[in-house]
Amino acid sequence: MSNEARDTIFIGKKPLMTYVTATAIQLVNLPKVNIKARGLSIGHAVDVAQLVLRKTEIAGCSIGEIRIGSESLKSQDGRTRNVSTIEIEVKRNSQ
Repeated sequence: MSNEARDTIFIGKKPLMTYVTATAIQLVNLPKVNIKARGLSIGHAVDVAQLVLRKTEIAGCSIGEIRIGSESLKSQDGRTRNVSTIEIEVKRNSQ
């Protein structure tokens, strides 16, 4: 498994706390974790980042870079659609 896969949480349709827990567990072992989402899941990605910050207040985590963009995807009917994307970096503060 590559390092890219280990430090990235992809937001989908699972319950919100599943992603919060996964992110918090990864932050124990890694200095930073990227939360990625696209389309309608972008709001959930922001919620996950905010909940992780609240849950790890004592440990001292913070938001790093936030990258937004769009991807062109082919829909089922053959049209090309632009889908918004977001990547939020959550990192441990140096102690």
